[in-house]
Order: sequence, then C-alpha cells, then structure tokens
Amino acid sequence: MSTGTLLYAQSGGVTAVINASASAVIEAARERGVTVLAARNGILGALREELLDTSSLSADQVRALAHTPGGAFGSCRVKLKSLDADRAKYERLLEVFRAHDVRWFLYNGGNDSADTALKVSQLAASSGYDLRCVGVPKTVDNDLALTDCCPGFGSAAKYTAVSVLEAALDVAAMADTSTKVFVYEVMGRHAGWLAAAGGLAGNGPDSAPHLILFPEIAFDEAKFLDRVRETVARVGYCVVVVSEGLKGPDGKFLAESAGSVDAFGHSQLGGVGPAIAATVKDKLGVKVHWTVPDYLQRSARHLASKTDLDQALAVGRAAVEYALDGQNGVMPVIERLSDSPYQWRVVSAPLSNIANHEKKMPPEFITADGYGITDACRRYLEPLIHGEAPPPYRANGLPDYLTVVLAQVPKRLPAFE
Repeated sequence: MSTGTLLYAQSGGVTAVINASASAVIEAARERGVTVLAARNGILGALREELLDTSSLSADQVRALAHTPGGAFGSCRVKLKSLDADRAKYERLLEVFRAHDVRWFLYNGGNDSADTALKVSQLAASSGYDLRCVGVPKTVDNDLALTDCCPGFGSAAKYTAVSVLEAALDVAAMADTSTKVFVYEVMGRHAGWLAAAGGLAGNGPDSAPHLILFPEIAFDEAKFLDRVRETVARVGYCVVVVSEGLKGPDGKFLAESAGSVDAFGHSQLGGVGPAIAATVKDKLGVKVHWTVPDYLQRSARHLASKTDLDQALAVGRAAVEYALDGQNGVMPVIERLSDSPYQWRVVSAPLSNIANHEKKMPPEFITADGYGITDACRRYLEPLIHGEAPPPYRANGLPDYLTVVLAQVPKRLPAFE
C-alpha cells in the first residue's frame, strides 16, 4: 500500500519510556512519508473517533517525547472481549479505520493489548479490509511471552533497586532507636519480576533486602515471621520487598478487595504492603514502616535505564518497519544474544503466541528458601538497569517534560454509543 494513514494508540498502565516508543513510531513513519494519527486515550479514542493529528509536532517535539514519562496521547484500561461478544465494537473500529483510511494500526501495550490487536487483524482480514496490525510491547510487569524483557520494565526495575538501596540505608541509620522492619511493596500481579529487581539492592544474607515475597511462592506467615525475627536479631533491622500479587496457601491474593475488579476484569488489589507490616507489628511487637510507591515506580523518567530507553525506541521503530513492509499480527520483541557483554536485537514474533500468555519468574531465579534471587537472576536483571538517560532540566530545577497539545481530526461518523 502506498497510501493511507497509520494509527497509534497507547494502552494500560503507562511507563517511563512508552512515549519513547511513540517518538520512534512518529519519526520512522515520517521517514517513509506516512501520516501518524494518535488515538486519544487508547482504544477508546479509536472507538469514539477521537483521533489526533501528530503532523503538527516539530522534530524537536518528537524527540522530546522520548524523555517524557506518562502517555502523551492518553491511555486506558479497556479490554475488548471476543469477536463474537464484542463484535459491534470491533466493527466500529473498522468503520473508523475506513473513514480515515487507516491502513496500519499499532497498539502499544501488554497482554490484553496484544489480544486486541490480534482480533482487529483477524476481523479486517475476514472483512476484506487491507490493514496491518502490529503490537508494540510495553509493561513494567515484564510478563509478556516470547520477549526477553519488556520496555518499561528496566526503568521500573532501576527505580525499585535504587529506592530499596536508599531506604535501607535510612532504616539502618535509625534502627537502634526506631524502625526495625521496613516493607516495600512493588507492582506485579502474577509475576515477581519487579520484586526480584529489589534484590539487586544488595547481595548477601545481611544486606537489604533481607526478604523478598514473590507472587510465585505461597505466603507462609509463620515461616516469614520467624525469618523476620531472626534477621532483626542478627542484623538489627529487616527490609522486606513484597509483590502486590502475593498469595496465601489458598491461592487468593492477600490484598484482594472483596468483589472488586478493574476495567480489564482483574481482581483489584488493595495494598499488601501495609497488610504485611500490620502482621509484623501485631505478631512481633516491633516498630514497622511501609511504603507503596505505586505510580512512582512506573513514571520515574529521571531515573530511567539507558538500556530500557534504547529498547523502547527500537521496538517503536521496528513496529513501523514491520507494518509498512507488510507484516501483520506480529510484535517486535527483544531477543537476548549474550549476558556479558550484554547484547540484544529486535525480532518479529506472532501476536497469537503472545496474547493472553504470561511469563512468570522461572524457579531457577528464586533461591531455595523462596526469599531471594539467585545469581542466574542477577545475570538476567543487571543489564536491564544499566546506564543513565536523564531528561533535560529547566532553570527551575525540574525536568523539561513535553506537554502535547494536538488538534483532533474532524469526525466523519455518527457518535459511538
């Protein structure tokens, strides 16, 4: 196809580097003479025909996207169901695509987004509409199948490791007369990759974090409390990193809010960090502090990993090249070539093998006692947090982040109900 527009959309929780992928998409498309439209607030913008024309962005602004966190065009947590269950929505998407001559659709997100892109490509094919759909990987959870790592994870991992290291120094300084146990909660519903990243802060039985609680390992309260008690007696304090998705022996989330689900249909987690802290305080009678960094861990562009930034840019560019060269129903993924020196490349993988799959921590990455990371895990994680990529700073000392203001393309269809 020599004519047509490219539609790019962001989905799910944003990251420190998702806009870097957006930047690369726009730059690569411009090099090929293709106009890029951006859906406002992800797939909702496509359904509502709220499409933004990126043509007015200057080259400097496109480059500035790469050092700006958040989602420049807006994201959303909206999961489309099966083609049969949500056929009206999928057909609406094709109507919008036809109305604006969208011939390439790039969806930047995680597992659910890969599934949406795959289903759109299938419907377009069965409807005889010439469309190329490509997923662009993104998630701080690092749980996408087939890719060695996910853009967004490396920066969140770096933030986690640095924060645990710095907080541990604080706790150590005050432990004699103040806090004995510090609990740090990280994101990670089913996969403990970010919890594992906290383990990079130290190495050895007496260095923090002393205990990591993974969602892959059922929580044993008595065993955990014994380890905390022993650590405080030996070291003087204890730092615990816990994944939000920690489960009990019954397989239920410890922090699950009763009956509450998010827009993707996932159980709403209510904060396992304070729950673990309360257990320690009640059962051991020591002073405890806890923290839930929440959005901070995924938006900290000032502490981004250079590796992560490079990979986010690479998959954005590759997605455009794949789409414009005729590939459909695929996603650019990271393939690791070696640990030391760290080498990687981008390759194409089918969305059908990525959508609705989850990559969890392999058993060999977790120590035998279930509370730490192995050397193999360190070899995997360390290259992903290497290098610094600080944003430019203003005279007032704050990062110089870009605020995107774009005109909306005139609508050509009736309003979406």
